[in-house]
Amino acid sequence: MTELRRVTRALLSVSDKTGLIEFARGLAGHGVELVSTGGTAKAIKDAGLPVIDVSELTGFPEMMDGRVKTLHPKVHGGLLAIRDNKEHAAAMAAHGIRPIDLLVVNLYPFEATVAKGATYDDCVENIDIGGPAMIRAAAKNHDDVAVVVEPEDYAILLAELSAQGGATTLALRKKLAAKAYARTASYDAAISNWFAKELDDPAPSFRAFGGKLAEALRYGENPHQSAAFYRAPEMRPGVATARQVQGKQLSYNNINDTDAAYECVAEFDPKRTAAVVIIKHANPCGVAEGGNLVEAYAKALACDSTSAFGGIVALNRTLDAEAARAITEIFTEVIIAPDATDEAIGIVAGKKNLRLLLAGGLPDPRAYGLTVKSVAGGLLVQSRDNATVDEMQLRTVTKRAPTAAELDDLRFAFRVAKHVKSNTIVYTRDRATVGIGAGQMSRIDAARIAARKAEDAAKELKLAAPLTKGSVVASDAFFPFADGLLVAIEAGATAVIQPGGSVKDNEVIKAADDHGVAMVFTGTRHFRH
Repeated sequence: MTELRRVTRALLSVSDKTGLIEFARGLAGHGVELVSTGGTAKAIKDAGLPVIDVSELTGFPEMMDGRVKTLHPKVHGGLLAIRDNKEHAAAMAAHGIRPIDLLVVNLYPFEATVAKGATYDDCVENIDIGGPAMIRAAAKNHDDVAVVVEPEDYAILLAELSAQGGATTLALRKKLAAKAYARTASYDAAISNWFAKELDDPAPSFRAFGGKLAEALRYGENPHQSAAFYRAPEMRPGVATARQVQGKQLSYNNINDTDAAYECVAEFDPKRTAAVVIIKHANPCGVAEGGNLVEAYAKALACDSTSAFGGIVALNRTLDAEAARAITEIFTEVIIAPDATDEAIGIVAGKKNLRLLLAGGLPDPRAYGLTVKSVAGGLLVQSRDNATVDEMQLRTVTKRAPTAAELDDLRFAFRVAKHVKSNTIVYTRDRATVGIGAGQMSRIDAARIAARKAEDAAKELKLAAPLTKGSVVASDAFFPFADGLLVAIEAGATAVIQPGGSVKDNEVIKAADDHGVAMVFTGTRHFRH
């Protein structure tokens, strides 16, 4: 392989014109001949720079609404020809093909077109064909050709030309080629997943996923693991779209926990009520609604103030000064909210290591999406759990129906249970969690742990009795036996919400009836592993 390759000719064809003119001017300053297409050529000409239109190069005009312009031997031959291969050189000479040493292409904005909700036809029209073909050709022939697929690499390429007397190094060409293939792979993944959604195909023969690097992380879940954070084409409001106002770099665990917190708090409509979620290790340790954020935060914190130390706090409304003061009274890793007042930002600034993220909006808990989990040798892919309790037909199965107040708390509890690791038991009272049992191997253990946490909280708050007395309880899946329900009843629960569907349902219902407890079935399970 040849270390240095002088750039004498470049082909530029970009949909994103950011930095284009400055870059083209820099190339021209190194004596590079510019070849371009359509709008890119016009922009370069309008800037007063000499440029050859690709139609002059190929001898064919752009046609079919621009669908055919670069799919030609004089383009692909110029990109693919191995410069030191005598047969390739002879073919170039015989057919009047001149080498192209640099390709600059960014693709039609397919992902952005889909994200803005464009029509099917508009999405199809924004599938780039010539761009990926050229990118892959140039990347394959990286021994001779450099390829740039995004504006942020313009400065790197120009710096290389300046340092190497108008040439590129093999090391840079390899790096750019690797990025080029990753870009076309991510692009094709977005297209294929869009088609699968349009066709309502939950299990296409091939699945691909891609994303763009947001940042390299210091390490993963543990210091000996490497990690990086990528943004996916789906622009779902949250940690990936948020603006970090202040604080240290987010860690892998911060990002994972912050996502869990924000998805949970999005279950609560900000037009109806203020809601706060406190997360520790991807599990809620306190969730509450209130008349305002500071009230909701106080109720959420009371559920488990010990676990809240060093936690993540998510809010469904604009962070205000009063809430900011309350949250910053204890050590908190991250605050995420749709927005924040200037006064609140100033208060948080007093904790320089505290990360403040402003997401600009809330994710829609009902929206379709995919979740992906790696397993040995494969991927597990499923649609996001977008079931919401407001849309479920609750069925009373006991002799006593829940009161209006109990029903309100039951819905609240089931919203929270959706976001707690299975097996899950959530005790709720007055739209606030008062005991959470998460991630247990048996449901009875989850019920016991949640009740014990409520007892600990009562001691902390110097209450006469745990707040589970007079609470309601939610289970993310059915009770396989009555034992778990009996633990909840003993803790003081007066009403229960669960999916139902166990072969022991009648036994469980009888236990509820025997104790005068109301129970409703949702028919929908919320396992979360």
